[in-house]
Amino acid sequence: MPSQKALIESLVDFSFGEFVTLRIIKLLYALHLLVGLIVAIGLVLSGFRESTAQGLLLLILCAVGLIFWTLYVRVLLEVLIAIFRVAESVSRIANPSGQS
Repeated sequence: MPSQKALIESLVDFSFGEFVTLRIIKLLYALHLLVGLIVAIGLVLSGFRESTAQGLLLLILCAVGLIFWTLYVRVLLEVLIAIFRVAESVSRIANPSGQS
């Protein structure tokens, strides 16, 4: 089995011989959760600027929304991982000698 290329080297590989997605999936997950959290905080703060009742309502709705956002992102990324792992397995089956 050939050694894995460095991340930067894989990013500029125009033959697309290796999948980069599996190596950066944790970063993608963290970034999506961070974006969801920033949006939720922004909505809650803007709600409290309008009125206390609206702020409390948005606090509850954003908490529920953040749970669903986390679930959505997690499932989506797990499906993406499954697709790439299937592709890698098929590639290994098609080329058992390790040739590209």
